[in-house]
Amino acid sequence: MLPSLVLFALSFSALIVTTVLKDFQDLQMLAASMLAASLYLLLQEWWRGRKAGRLRQDVIIDGSNVMHWLDERPQLQPLLDVIAYLKGKGFRVGVVFDANAGWKLWDQYRGDHYFAQRLGLADQQVLVVAKGQPADPVILAAARENGAQIITNDRYRDWVEQYPEIAAPGHLVRGGYRKGQLWLDERAMAPRSIAAN
Repeated sequence: MLPSLVLFALSFSALIVTTVLKDFQDLQMLAASMLAASLYLLLQEWWRGRKAGRLRQDVIIDGSNVMHWLDERPQLQPLLDVIAYLKGKGFRVGVVFDANAGWKLWDQYRGDHYFAQRLGLADQQVLVVAKGQPADPVILAAARENGAQIITNDRYRDWVEQYPEIAAPGHLVRGGYRKGQLWLDERAMAPRSIAAN
């Protein structure tokens, strides 16, 4: 927001200079246009920030891990349950899968779009990593980039040196099923505050 504020201040100053000093009055229309454009950019940034303040933090789901939570066999139901739970709490979710997830569930490769349809998510909320690429660093990088928690029972021990935030309480959120009911470590799911409407 600072660059937009600086641009607005400079444009406002230019308008005052072109209004007061007769030698620069030819540039008054240009200064007024710059002021209007900078005000537009400033308001746009303010509105985006206000909307973002109403959203709870993002959550990245380790899809290949969570799909094994129910009866320790791969199935879509645990993912559907976790997504419904998180959406009900106001979280935006992203899901990342290993390349072989489709093979484990449907005996054939399935990509982002197929998984997104089955999970009721937009295509951009689902990622199936490329064959031969581990999903762990993709999940960890996405969580870092978005300031997100990760839903998984994986401890990512091989990645602690590169991603030390793994060790922070609440960064990794465990879950599973007890007596057929989904549970997530709600103590770790401390949401950010939501801005007032």
